[in-house]
Amino acid sequence: MKKIVPIILLLMIISAADIFSQNVEIVKETFKKSYEMEKKGEYKNAADIMKKVYSEKSYEINLRLGWLEYNAGLFSESATHYQKALNIKPYSEEAKFGLIYPKVAMGKWTEVINIYQKILKISPNNTTANYRLGLIYYGKKDYQKAIKFFEKVINLYPFGYDGLIMCAWTNYMLGQNKKAKILFNKTLMLSPDDKSAKEGLELVK
Repeated sequence: MKKIVPIILLLMIISAADIFSQNVEIVKETFKKSYEMEKKGEYKNAADIMKKVYSEKSYEINLRLGWLEYNAGLFSESATHYQKALNIKPYSEEAKFGLIYPKVAMGKWTEVINIYQKILKISPNNTTANYRLGLIYYGKKDYQKAIKFFEKVINLYPFGYDGLIMCAWTNYMLGQNKKAKILFNKTLMLSPDDKSAKEGLELVK
């Protein structure tokens, strides 16, 4: 009897491993099919395929559904799945950035700002989050807040176009024409025919 119990346990373990292996293969094949559909622009169909293997505990499936549903215009559903992915992996930056897409589409700017701030709390030097927050405040004409984020970007990437041009324009809006002129000229060193930088230089002369 003592020998039979370990054998039964071993068979159970092997059986469970086989089932897991089969599930993984099915999930992998489903992901593959969803990518093929996505290339054709069939986002809704790709999402429906993913739902056939849906697991509440799967970070990867929730993340994939968030992306597909966003592209299908299903913004509320997309936000739900991105949030579920984030609940599974709270430190995930890709899930936070993903969640921002449907939130922007729904015009939930306060929530968007909060998500960017959460990213920066964990990764203060994240240039994408800093730059996009700067753009949001620039759009709100809150130039004092915007400049802090753009300056962080050019401190990290001193010769990067996006940071230079936005820092230049923000300084101009703040009445800092000397700084703006320097930054517009640096932008033209990087991008000699840049229309935005040339326009800015005309204004600060």
